[in-house]
Amino acid sequence: MMQIKNLNRNKSIVQQVNAIRTKYSTWKVSFNSFELKAVGILQPTSRSEAYTIEVKFHILKPIQVRVISPILIKNEKGENIPHMYSQENLCLYMPKYDEFTRKMYISDTIIPWISLWLYYYEIWHTTNEWLGGGEHP
Repeated sequence: MMQIKNLNRNKSIVQQVNAIRTKYSTWKVSFNSFELKAVGILQPTSRSEAYTIEVKFHILKPIQVRVISPILIKNEKGENIPHMYSQENLCLYMPKYDEFTRKMYISDTIIPWISLWLYYYEIWHTTNEWLGGGEHP
């Protein structure tokens, strides 16, 4: 019965840190009582670039995800990169649909979604079409 209750509770910073460190052992994670910062490398496919990612999670703010390197660039048409906030942070989910909540682990949701976003980013550069679906506010 206790485990079911815990599933319905927000994950603590320490729980999030432990989950990231377990699943992504090469990532560097720093944290305090209110927030965490995780930096690591993702490579969506064996032919993809290796991207250095930064995830910032604060208990009172929306999660922020950005690509540190390589620098993301517009496509050959000069179009802005789709599904980004201010061309700085990745748009991975729609908050109004509760696709990510504080009850979920970043390691099971956000980080895999980053890899998928990067995959579609690379396809977008080849096709000039965003094939990842979704809607952007």
